Amino acid sequence: MNPHFPSYRGVMEYHCLGCGKTYGIDELLYTCPECGGVFLLRDTTFDSLKKTSGREWREIFDARAASKNPALRGIFRFYELMAPVLEPEDIVCLGEGNTPIVESSPALREITGLRTAYKNDGQNPSASFKDRGMACAFSYLRNCIRRQGWDQVLTVCASTGDTSASAALYAAYVGGPIKSVVLLPHGKVTPQQLAQPLGSGAIVLEVPGVFDDCMKVVEYLADNYRVALLNSKNAWRILGQESYAFEVAQWYGWDMAGKCVFVPIGNAGNITAVMAGFLKLLDLGVIETLPRIFGVQSHHADPVYRYYAVDDPAKRSYAPVPVTPSVAQAAMIGNPVSFPRVKHFAERYETLGGENAFQVLQVTEQAIIEGMLLANRHGHIACTQGGECLAGARRAKELGLLSDDESCILDATAHHLKFVGFQQQYFDDTFPAEFGITPDPTLANRPELILQPEDKASLSPEEYTAKAAVNVVRRLGLTKR
Repeated sequence: MNPHFPSYRGVMEYHCLGCGKTYGIDELLYTCPECGGVFLLRDTTFDSLKKTSGREWREIFDARAASKNPALRGIFRFYELMAPVLEPEDIVCLGEGNTPIVESSPALREITGLRTAYKNDGQNPSASFKDRGMACAFSYLRNCIRRQGWDQVLTVCASTGDTSASAALYAAYVGGPIKSVVLLPHGKVTPQQLAQPLGSGAIVLEVPGVFDDCMKVVEYLADNYRVALLNSKNAWRILGQESYAFEVAQWYGWDMAGKCVFVPIGNAGNITAVMAGFLKLLDLGVIETLPRIFGVQSHHADPVYRYYAVDDPAKRSYAPVPVTPSVAQAAMIGNPVSFPRVKHFAERYETLGGENAFQVLQVTEQAIIEGMLLANRHGHIACTQGGECLAGARRAKELGLLSDDESCILDATAHHLKFVGFQQQYFDDTFPAEFGITPDPTLANRPELILQPEDKASLSPEEYTAKAAVNVVRRLGLTKR
């Protein structure tokens, strides 16, 4: 095993998906100055990596998985495939990446009729997949600060919760000239998600409306002021999120045959990154087969689904949609910034993987919340977006899109604890009507009081214990040994 940092350095540039123009990376750019299109970041010397065989790359990445070098312990063990212009001192690593893939229990598989496993990205430092992208974006900012001597950098993002938590955490760690500001839609973020950026010391500003309204504000700031935008318009973030694909492939011994990856679509940055990552691995011969990719959207926010629901590509037309409240809160976005990237990579993905290699599914709010509850009742820690993925897999099976020998990798983008409020609303049957959710009594669960509070004061300690134990026996139907 080579513990040293890679010697390879690429030549990276911004490439506009609108007009095709390219720009150097010395400036913070988010949209094309010429046409307003979104960027991809590409390494113009990437083909030189093909001098190393796919087998050799597999050995390199597998060896780095055991590295004690902090700069290679996280997502940057795949350094050459992501941002190979950074120096070791630039890299920010808070332990992101390396999240496990947990196979579903036999009981859950029997219920669903599916071979499923969750990749638990809620086990990242801020409890969501956003840390992958932030590690790369903040490493690039460190690089800029070091090279250009910046003495003040204001980082901004719009968020439904996870982005703000991640951005604030990484800004707090890097410190120095960086100050973090996050914009949240007022009343549309769970208390747990609001607490995270506040706890990390970020300036938290709330805007009436939904995520799309917040996004317009930060886009205006990015277009007119020197700020570091940390939403998925930031192409460095997309690079970091490609590590999800690399880790999935590595977990399965680089064999992607018979694998289907389900990804929730919100702002569409993650599904963009997942496709881009697998395509890079295929290009270098690290994997021999592309897994199938299924994007999943709620019927309350489904512009990407509507686009791909039209079978004839020549007749497809993209249009933003109004959103209504969704338990898949992070995916409640009616005009995804990264849609042009999705379209770009989906076309290449289908060319190399076949016409069924990329598909988008629509699921209901009822299916999403019950997908989360069902998964967690069988030992997972899935968020509502993870529930959305299980709902998507079940929908794919219902539509006959999955074969019995295919395995489904489900993306649990955040930790279940961020969304316990929705769970409680389900258990208490208190969802507002606009969610369109009717609880199933067999999934509801709530605490049961086995003694009255006055018993604590009126009984002796021995009587209290005995009475409580008797009530437990009656409730559970226990028999003596």
